[in-house]
Amino acid sequence: MSAAFRLALKRTLPGHRPTACTERSFISLCCASLLAAALLPFSHVAAGASDADMRVALNAARNQQWHRVDEAETSDHVLSGYIAYHRLRSQLPQAEPGRVLDFIERHADSPLADWLRGQAISAYGDAGRYTNLLAVAHAPPQGAERQCHYYTALVDSDRQAAIQGARELWHVGRSQPDACDTLFNRLLASGDISSGDIWARAMLAWETGETGLVQYLGRKLDGRWETARNTLATVSDEAEAVARTPACLGPECAGSNDFYRAAMQRLTRADTAAALSIWQERRPQLQLAPTTQNEIEEELAFYALVREVPGALSWVDQVLPALDSQRVLELRVRRALSDQNWRGVINWVAMMDESARQESRWQYWLARAHEQLGEEDAAHARYRQAAEERNFYGFAAAERLDQPLSLNLERPHYDQVYRDRVAELPVVERTEALMRIGEAGLANSEWLHAVRNASPEQARALADYAAQQGWHALLVQTTIAAQMWDTLEWRFPQAYRESFLHWGRMTGVDPYLLMAITRRESAYNPAALSPAGARGLMQLMPGTATQVSRALGLPDPGPYGILEPELNIRLGSTYLRDKLERYQDNRLAAAAAYNAGPGRVDRWLQDGPAEFDLFIESIPFRETRDYVQAILSYRVIFASLANGGDTQGVSLLSDSERQVSYDRSLLSRR
Repeated sequence: MSAAFRLALKRTLPGHRPTACTERSFISLCCASLLAAALLPFSHVAAGASDADMRVALNAARNQQWHRVDEAETSDHVLSGYIAYHRLRSQLPQAEPGRVLDFIERHADSPLADWLRGQAISAYGDAGRYTNLLAVAHAPPQGAERQCHYYTALVDSDRQAAIQGARELWHVGRSQPDACDTLFNRLLASGDISSGDIWARAMLAWETGETGLVQYLGRKLDGRWETARNTLATVSDEAEAVARTPACLGPECAGSNDFYRAAMQRLTRADTAAALSIWQERRPQLQLAPTTQNEIEEELAFYALVREVPGALSWVDQVLPALDSQRVLELRVRRALSDQNWRGVINWVAMMDESARQESRWQYWLARAHEQLGEEDAAHARYRQAAEERNFYGFAAAERLDQPLSLNLERPHYDQVYRDRVAELPVVERTEALMRIGEAGLANSEWLHAVRNASPEQARALADYAAQQGWHALLVQTTIAAQMWDTLEWRFPQAYRESFLHWGRMTGVDPYLLMAITRRESAYNPAALSPAGARGLMQLMPGTATQVSRALGLPDPGPYGILEPELNIRLGSTYLRDKLERYQDNRLAAAAAYNAGPGRVDRWLQDGPAEFDLFIESIPFRETRDYVQAILSYRVIFASLANGGDTQGVSLLSDSERQVSYDRSLLSRR
């Protein structure tokens, strides 16, 4: 925590000790992207007389229009540091490091300090002013470009650290920034980056399809690598030619491990069945390092299970104990569940790491396996352990035992005097001022920088303030940044509650299900935009919004009208109602369709495994499996919070959803 932030909080928050809960809780399954524009407009403090001047001055400073900046008018403004930041940045690299360090010290409680340090490292590095760079860089910076400048500066003063950092930057399968050229060239010339390193990087680039980088690196290899280069060319043209390649590549076989790792991974992803056949034949002929062999077999086992390669299961079972791979073990357990091989479930879960094995998901499945095998005492013990957790499998286990669901709810309490002191914190004043002048992105950065550098007690004070102001999207991000997993009333605030209740009533959709979907999809960011183009609180695609609007007799909202919260909730509620009708009001299937599309869910139901939990584990997309579990869990939390935190009468699934067969019969009434 920065000294300035600690001091400010100490002065304003003396002696406070909020109540806390340390019981184990689950980590939020997913956090939707928070766009800067999502910060709700700040309204409870009127804009100060100089806010308009600051808005003009900040825009001018960004554009280096210093004739438009009246520093006499803005020097006393709480945001004056932003003007100073842009001015000092514009004077780099000529500005001396002492001025940079002075700025960093004065703004230690703001992201401005880190931003200027980064800008100074870039500017000094570009100018070759390495002494200045080391004066302001207290540790390796973030980002490859700045790291290359930093390690270049260290070559003469701390060569070993420079070599170690440079080698980490070198061993990637993509081109690095131009700033790395000086560093790499020096270490290539000195031999600290060897021909073996060149070949290793070429293989990484080959794996990722960076052919230009492969060719560039190949030209740096001498004649000792001719056979290796020719072999690479052959296998690049025909992946299965790896069955006929030399076992020894490069001087003293130095290139064999990297080549076969890359070649087998490329073939595994292209044709897993052929890769498995070739590997079984070639493995005895190759003298590969154990780590390389494990990497190849781990990838092969993973894809063999995902693609259900015929005849591969016995080979997977043979190699799996030596792989130490959580992802392959998870797939193997899911395969055993699909086959309802309950003894296999127990055996494969037992091979997981202790921490993974103790997760509620695997405790639940161990319980189910013991139950199916008639081992009731073992089943109950596993269910009881799983039921302690606040997540899908914890809730499912509790319902198997017919006991209350566990929320592990923490409720910190703050009085108004304490809240008034929080309001006087500089970070709060800056955040509010940035909101007032329309700088939502900077406000978001200011706030979360403070949260990440605060103690747990101080972070809770900031979260409480955000809750009081109704900054719902920022509040959720605050709880994530500070890992406040038990503060459910902050993690799941009652945002847009009246709209959800209204449109839930109008469409006949469970309003808590609507809240759960919105919390998962956008974390209450009304301006959220996904990479696929989904928009708004309930993340509707523009085409879907157009279709639903037409069905309701509404005009097409267009890509921006869909961001209006009330309309987004109305259209999202209607769309979800259609999915519920498609699956006989089954919320599990409807949630899966909301995420993956109804066409996919229809296919999954054609030969579904009948029981709800087995159906979820059979969903081939991890994203959708996690999504369905999160939605149903979040719905429990919202319904319980509406009941004052009491889970009495709240269930994960309805009787029908627990007992229905998750197969084509769910589609029969369409």
